Amino acid sequence: MSENAPPHIVVLGGGSAGWITACLLHHRWGDRGGNVTVVESPEIGIIGVGEGSTPQLKAMFDHLGIAEAEWMAACDATYKLGIRFTGWSERPGFESYFHPFPGPVDLHTEPAFTHNCMLARRGFKVPAHPDDWFLATKLADAGLGAKAEANFPFAPSYGYHFDAFKLGAFLRDWAVARGVDHRSLKVEKVELSSETEVAALLCEGGERIEGDLFVDCSGFRAMIAGDALGGKFTSFGENLFNDRAVVVPTDKVNEFKPQTEAIAMKAGWRWHIPLTSRTGNGYVYSSKYISDEDAAAELLASVGLQDGDAEPRFLKMKVGRMAESWRGNCLAAGLAQGFVEPLEATALHIVIATALEFAEAFEAGGFTSKHRADFNSNIGKRYDGIRDYIVAHYRFNQRSDTQYWLDNAANQNLSGGLKAMTTAWFTHQDIAAANQQNYSIQAYSSASWHCLFAGYGTFPPEAKMQPLPEQINVADREEIAAMLSACAGNFLPVEI
Repeated sequence: MSENAPPHIVVLGGGSAGWITACLLHHRWGDRGGNVTVVESPEIGIIGVGEGSTPQLKAMFDHLGIAEAEWMAACDATYKLGIRFTGWSERPGFESYFHPFPGPVDLHTEPAFTHNCMLARRGFKVPAHPDDWFLATKLADAGLGAKAEANFPFAPSYGYHFDAFKLGAFLRDWAVARGVDHRSLKVEKVELSSETEVAALLCEGGERIEGDLFVDCSGFRAMIAGDALGGKFTSFGENLFNDRAVVVPTDKVNEFKPQTEAIAMKAGWRWHIPLTSRTGNGYVYSSKYISDEDAAAELLASVGLQDGDAEPRFLKMKVGRMAESWRGNCLAAGLAQGFVEPLEATALHIVIATALEFAEAFEAGGFTSKHRADFNSNIGKRYDGIRDYIVAHYRFNQRSDTQYWLDNAANQNLSGGLKAMTTAWFTHQDIAAANQQNYSIQAYSSASWHCLFAGYGTFPPEAKMQPLPEQINVADREEIAAMLSACAGNFLPVEI
């Protein structure tokens, strides 16, 4: 590969991560001489679980010029306005809260919410539950969609639910139709030209596939980045306890809400993801606190199934990240790069960010490794910021029914950034300023941090709350509710 020339890229592994990366890199360089080959084993099994996304997936489809009508039906997709957390707190009035994707309308309501949160943090009895302040919450609760009438110009921010296998297949067909080379081959060995440089992939049958740049999307195995190049993996096991998931589908729901549900269980939590064809259910748990058999039984009972009604499938999770996402001429992506459990549906968010930020850094350096260290640092900060926000869900849970939840609440393996955010909350500091100070790459906004802490009711005990003095202004919840209701009247129910 010569400088200032787009590379020949070889992607090992398909699936959502492999095909998203292939689509984005081909879109960037395909018409300038770059080419992409995806080598995908024909033996890879189908997991077939329902998956959710952040709004970055919509941004990616917009970037590629793929209309929702073109892909959503093909992938059993539905809209997602946020996540409903249920059972993570036992504090009365805070048993459930909604984490929305904030949109344009919320610019007018978020300041009122954060103002009341500050008063509640200081011990004043004011309304500060996050469900009262965001348009997406009102829409999701009412089963309304993400699309407004033409006369209402302020669309909410939203993601999707989809069948992950079908999404990968759709992107494969889209990419191949535009010139991406798809090779259905099993890779047996990675051929190196030096300790950190890949020369080729050696495939079953003797075929040798060369490239300038290799993208490892081989899953948790990390066949190139880990096995061949010896990349160091940084575990998040001390921060995040969960290492297993058990999944089972059920029939599609009759009453659809455009939200993911994250419901607390004895040793973890379960997701409820509505697709057009079925409902995805999964229990994310720690094998230290519950056996696979008991986790499966708990999941089946929670979704109304008996033992024998369905065959649960078990997944092992390797939670953490590669110390270097870009090593030599290899870029790790998807599960080969890292995984921070499914709680906030960030997996594809990081895949998209990795591909786009790598393309910028690689091209800015004349298609050399000039900006590799900065890229690795930024991706690492993105992972660590997401980890901290997810750790906060467990660390500040307010449950006391099982040892799992008690141990999570007692966990002291917190990063400096998360400790600082915690201190800022309890010492009544500006959360937006603390977020900016502690996370140069902000994985989550101030609104998200407020929703998490306030959603659990992380305020002084009810007995110590005091009436608000007359001279202090409080945000009018009823006024905000009227405005949000008026806005919600421009949205229609979604049927699936």
